[in-house]
Amino acid sequence: MELKTLSFTVPGEPQGKGRGRIVRWGTKAGIKTPEKTVAYEGLVAHSAAQAMDGVIPIEGAVAVTMRITVSVPGSWPKRRCEQALAGRVLPTTKPDIDNVEKAIFDGLNGVAWCDDVQVVEVRKQKRYGELPGVVVSIQTLEVGAA
Repeated sequence: MELKTLSFTVPGEPQGKGRGRIVRWGTKAGIKTPEKTVAYEGLVAHSAAQAMDGVIPIEGAVAVTMRITVSVPGSWPKRRCEQALAGRVLPTTKPDIDNVEKAIFDGLNGVAWCDDVQVVEVRKQKRYGELPGVVVSIQTLEVGAA
């Protein structure tokens, strides 16, 4: 079975990819990915695997669309919350949209696609919403013969 479009939702507050930290083990050193990032990438992989329903990872070029929905801060007044939910106030706070993209893409490696180098087109947006999460849509791209 060949997959043309895959859509799924990663539930919960979107997380940006955290920076790796240099750690030492005796005379050796390495980079350790933050636990929060590892957990989020695992959630992304799980969400995608459920949507894949046993289909093998996509091969070839893909286009990705992401709608990142973040919660409205609880400390905001009611009027500002209403404006945010109506799209008149946009989220210009963390997580950065590009760091969320990195976490999503890394979580999809080996699950939805072989490697994120296959992504040749991206559309993304970050908005406030009542239900936080990331809606991801992956579409395979076919290149016609010349």
